[in-house]
Amino acid sequence: MSRVERSEATRALLVETARGLFAQRGYAAVGTEEIVRAAGLTRGALYHHFADKRDLFRAVVEDVEQRLAADIARTAGAVDPADALLVGARAFLDACREQPVRRIGLIDGPAVLGWEEFRAIDARYGLGLVQATLQAAMDAGAIARQPVRALAHVLLGAITEAGMMVAQSGDPAATRDEVAAVLQRLIEGLRG
Repeated sequence: MSRVERSEATRALLVETARGLFAQRGYAAVGTEEIVRAAGLTRGALYHHFADKRDLFRAVVEDVEQRLAADIARTAGAVDPADALLVGARAFLDACREQPVRRIGLIDGPAVLGWEEFRAIDARYGLGLVQATLQAAMDAGAIARQPVRALAHVLLGAITEAGMMVAQSGDPAATRDEVAAVLQRLIEGLRG
């Protein structure tokens, strides 16, 4: 294994280890010493790749968002464009009940990184996916043509807010069903 490959493997191990710990107990309850001990690495390895714990957390949020977008794209890509928005929204809401997405992506992400930085990460993955799905639905004639970027921002905002409701709920399953019904009516209202 080359030096570059070892470095990439070390970085990936730190992100994966921190992801598990942050998902389980939250950002505030996990220290860098615990992360490096769980990864079997040194503090020097952590600080070689990340400026501090917050920088590592940012990489973990990116990882969670990237995986989530890929999973949703696979799920929604299996159906026709007319149904992909609804299938993707439901897949996102289901993921919001899982600890890594719930804790890292929706609770600690905005709190630790701040809304602007968190929103930029969310937009990097979610906005492109929503925009591409909307464009495909417009191209297929499933929804009326309209400014796709503006619609994607508005729809992503609604979906993200619905996900936050699920993540912060005392009864995530019931809240997921409630917000899924609202999103379904919203998305079906787009059909032309």
